[in-house]
Amino acid sequence: MRDLRPDLATLWSVASRLRPQQGARTIMFVAARSGEGTSSMAASFALMAAEHAERTAWLVSLELTENADYDAFDIGFAKNVARPGRAYDASLGCAPMYELMPAARGSAKLLTAHPVAGTRLLVTRFRTERLAVGQTVRLRSQAGWWQALRRSTDWIIVDAPALDRSDAALDVASEADGVVLVVQAESTGAEEVANAQLAIERRGGYVIGVVLNRMRADARFAGRIAS
Repeated sequence: MRDLRPDLATLWSVASRLRPQQGARTIMFVAARSGEGTSSMAASFALMAAEHAERTAWLVSLELTENADYDAFDIGFAKNVARPGRAYDASLGCAPMYELMPAARGSAKLLTAHPVAGTRLLVTRFRTERLAVGQTVRLRSQAGWWQALRRSTDWIIVDAPALDRSDAALDVASEADGVVLVVQAESTGAEEVANAQLAIERRGGYVIGVVLNRMRADARFAGRIAS
């Protein structure tokens, strides 16, 4: 992962003008293909949001079993940014946004939020080490949890797995005020981007634009791609 904050000024300008349904602004980052740099975008934008937040910003990973965002902060992907601190229960007093198979007692306590010292950012982590042998976890629609999170923070940045390997982004698209498609400029075609936008908007999401991620050079925001 890379710190892309210097390249995201235009995206910040667009996203900060969104009018949330209620409570916190919620932005989701997702790519059509794996390996497009979505987590770098989401984590970098989350740090920007935390700088402007009056209360807090949350970086919520929908990739429950990998914890890539938490791990990136833990190894210091951004200069002068501390590692995540102690774990706090992220259930928010609601039924969790995931379910275990087979079900188990105490399953509501497996998602934690970790404050990043010196910032107003909290990063989620799913406690995969608590899963029993053979037990799996999957995301589920849980509007109550998202509403509770909106009431408790200023920004929610959602890092979703790519559409080519998971429907997680589609499952929660309607919870976001805006969805940003992340595209590796030299490899993803316009038709693939349009298809991704259509899939998201069919599920109630609103695509505010595309970030053209050149990985080793810059990241450019293309704005709203269709009216």
